[in-house]
Amino acid sequence: MGVLSDTSKASPKTRFNPPFEILQPMQQRSPVVFNSPHSGNFYPQEFIDSSKLDSHSLRRSEDALIDQLFSPVTEFGAPLLKVNFPRAYLDVNREPFELDPAMFTGALPDYVNTSSIRVAGGLGTIPRVVSETEEIYRSLLEFSEASQRIRDLYLPYHGCLENLLNQTKARFAEVLLVDCHSMPSTNLSTTISTHRQRPDFVLGDRYGSTCAGTISDYLEDALFDAGFSVARNKPYAGGHITQHYGRPAHHRHAVQIEINRSLYMDECTLLAHDGFWGLQASLMNIMQGLVTRMADILRPGTIAAE
Repeated sequence: MGVLSDTSKASPKTRFNPPFEILQPMQQRSPVVFNSPHSGNFYPQEFIDSSKLDSHSLRRSEDALIDQLFSPVTEFGAPLLKVNFPRAYLDVNREPFELDPAMFTGALPDYVNTSSIRVAGGLGTIPRVVSETEEIYRSLLEFSEASQRIRDLYLPYHGCLENLLNQTKARFAEVLLVDCHSMPSTNLSTTISTHRQRPDFVLGDRYGSTCAGTISDYLEDALFDAGFSVARNKPYAGGHITQHYGRPAHHRHAVQIEINRSLYMDECTLLAHDGFWGLQASLMNIMQGLVTRMADILRPGTIAAE
């Protein structure tokens, strides 16, 4: 294989304008912060040119439309942080240096995590595959390319998220991060004849370690009452973001929400279908309850019933 060396003069942070952004409410009235780390859909031409795949195939790892699905939360007084660069280019829901050594020329530095389960599956900080099996790159990368993406995009994004959570906690004495994702409607790792339909929603709290149990209970009950099927922690227990920022003992809570893509989009075209608006209405009704009743959800019985 040849060596891919990015000869473009543009650095990663200048290829995306902006790389990420906060959709702010007119006034933040709640300790709930929403995050959409995988809905970025701008693909630089040099990235597409370096790939074996076309732009549509690259988008198969994208949580398409999730930022749009959750954007109305600002009307309830909650901010939404959204990433604009694609997950296939850089995945912020990983450790800063989870890298597959088979993707690079030469040896990687000792501080790089080369042995995680996510790296083994091709889904490190710089992913090797999309859709679990489709190789992204034509050629090997130089470590300097990965390092630059992490320095210019990953670290500023996490700095922004950390600041947003700290500011929210300082104001409200507690904070809840809702990490918003989507999932394929079926388990792609099985054969076509044995594809299993996934539930409508999967809530991930790392088996109760990243948020108060009452938060997950509220979301599960509210989704079930709205007519959705719900699972907890299987097959998605929460990624690096949920695990890293969820510290319930320090009044920092985090929960991951995975939404079945078939509820709101055509999984082949990646376009919204007629179910998008109904799902958004149901989801926003639930999120409004979460945003406005956080104190009561965390400490049931301390606030008089409405």
